[in-house]
Amino acid sequence: MTYGCQMNVRDSEIIAGFVEDMGYQAVDLETADLVVLNTCSVRHSAENKVFGKLGELKHLKKKKPAMIVALGGCMPQTPGMVERLKKMDVDIVFGTFNIHELPRLIEEAQESRKPVVRVWEKHGPIIEPLPSIRNAGVSAFVNVMYGCNNFCSYCIVPYTRGRERSRHPEAIINEVEALAAQGYKEITLLGQNVNSYGRGLQEKVDFADLLHRVNQVSGLERIRFMTSHPKDMSQRLIDAIAEENKVCEHIHVAMQSGSNKVLQRMNRAYTRDHFLALTEKIRQRIPDIVLSTDIIVGFPGETEADFLDTLDMVEKIRFETAFTFMYSVREGTRAASLEDQVDLETKKNRLLRLNKVQYQLAYQFNKSLEGTIQEVLVEGPSKTDPDLLTGRTRGNTIVIFPGGKDLIGRLIHVRITEGKTFSIFGEPIQATG
Repeated sequence: MTYGCQMNVRDSEIIAGFVEDMGYQAVDLETADLVVLNTCSVRHSAENKVFGKLGELKHLKKKKPAMIVALGGCMPQTPGMVERLKKMDVDIVFGTFNIHELPRLIEEAQESRKPVVRVWEKHGPIIEPLPSIRNAGVSAFVNVMYGCNNFCSYCIVPYTRGRERSRHPEAIINEVEALAAQGYKEITLLGQNVNSYGRGLQEKVDFADLLHRVNQVSGLERIRFMTSHPKDMSQRLIDAIAEENKVCEHIHVAMQSGSNKVLQRMNRAYTRDHFLALTEKIRQRIPDIVLSTDIIVGFPGETEADFLDTLDMVEKIRFETAFTFMYSVREGTRAASLEDQVDLETKKNRLLRLNKVQYQLAYQFNKSLEGTIQEVLVEGPSKTDPDLLTGRTRGNTIVIFPGGKDLIGRLIHVRITEGKTFSIFGEPIQATG
């Protein structure tokens, strides 16, 4: 069971590879001998979901005492969490740094019938290669680096994932080549900040170099990446995105706030002017680019004037997509101890006002696509209507359209017929590959 971000999804594929090598097979929860929870700590709400599932498993274990429950991921890396988990009838606790130890931990738990806790405080060397059971589909995730050095004041990730470590480019290319040979059409290169890729490696290489190399992989159709920090997105990287035909015209670049004061308190290491200049430079170099972002409202000390600065930036930049959040206290981060926390009602009000502006921008963007012909990678049946198909444009916009299941996994041309605030519809024209 996976909670959290794309990095956790990728880790769960590795965990699945390890346990399948031990002879386990995926089954329904009620019949399972082994349950592994890969957890998230970005917000308390994510942790609460895990505790709810552990309560459910505790009842299930009364019926099946031999069932082993293993819990890994980010939660065990947070202060005080291991002791709390020991009280939840968890048999194995492991962290983000020692996933490769899981088979040995399972064997130890089976032999001793006692709780096994192994959580490393610091990361070790990157272990290559690791087994993997990939999720079915046309797209796959590929880690290019682990950890984060940015220490944004609201974020727990540097504490749960450690400092930045980059994978060797040869290992990444080998993995991408294997995925292309297996029929995956699209890969997403993952890192907490891919702009930092290559630092610390003996070979002089950066993320732009890596994109150039991945673009040469035969059989691969599309390349995506996330996440890109605004403070160090280079012109070389922007040029690489513009020049390489397989790199999609979509960049997720998290603004978080439009207020210089709030950005400073967040420890984001850039100003609103820097961010505005960056997005203008990107749009000028890549005219068809689609920009998505993250925005937090109600950060400690955020005044009405600060919030209006954020609205101003949203209206100036006109993000095609924005993931918006109310700030929530995350114990273990510097922001948790800041004074002048914003009250809940004010945060709710600001989120509603922000979303009203952003939804209108999204509607205008989606309407602008009407009549255009978009290249779409068909992913499968629509979640809202299984009789229709869904796929993504190069700009990462989801399109819903009619078609047979033989189109799944193919690149097709789709004429956009209707754009709504949250949905885009089209009709297929022809397959391109």
